[in-house]
Amino acid sequence: MEKGGVNLAKNKHLARKLRLAHANKQNSPVPLWVVIKTMGKFRRHPKLRHWRQTKLKV
Repeated sequence: MEKGGVNLAKNKHLARKLRLAHANKQNSPVPLWVVIKTMGKFRRHPKLRHWRQTKLKV
């Protein structure tokens, strides 16, 4: 069953699982020490993705 381009099945092939894991790791906010070091110039990065608003092409 597919919904929004992402396979909701329990059994995923390894390539898709790796892509989802990579996207999950990428979707983290800027570390607090970076915000402090840059005096608040970098508070968030443009690639931050919300799971409901932007779907992955996997």
